[in-house]
Amino acid sequence: METLNEIFSHETELTALQMACRATAVFVIAYVLIRIAGRRSFGIRTPIDNIVVILLGAILSRAVVGSSPFIPIIFASFVLCVLHRIFGWLFTHYNKLGRIVEGDKITLYENGKFLEENMRRGLVREEDIMQGVRKSILQDSIDGIDKIYLEHNGEISLIKKISLKITNSSTSDSNGIPQSVS
Repeated sequence: METLNEIFSHETELTALQMACRATAVFVIAYVLIRIAGRRSFGIRTPIDNIVVILLGAILSRAVVGSSPFIPIIFASFVLCVLHRIFGWLFTHYNKLGRIVEGDKITLYENGKFLEENMRRGLVREEDIMQGVRKSILQDSIDGIDKIYLEHNGEISLIKKISLKITNSSTSDSNGIPQSVS
């Protein structure tokens, strides 16, 4: 017990061994806390998810370097993860609350035109949109794109135009299903 007290006590000067033990303990505790917070915190990346990730890192770092007492830090981190889980549950059960807190998607491109007002509202330039296009469909052209959105998590997503193929009636059966021609 004395060894644990020495490792996790609140001192101004920690040895390398104390910091290594604290880092190991914080790693395990952080893993458990992330499991409590849920996959959302590291997957979806909405503003509230980013807040949790930043705060969790800042709070847990204090436990490693010994700048604050260990147990209160772990408790504060646990409360933060539980709050994140509660907000996630509320957002999935009350869509209106989720839209108010996290925002809604913004249409940036539609009917062959960039929507300048929406781009200003989302603080997005045409080059930012084109970067999203290049990342999504690996081309530097918006030909074949129907709509482009700025999602509530800050990512740019796009919807391709639907292309309808017209089949030749002589190579289709009565249901319009193409038949092989020999």
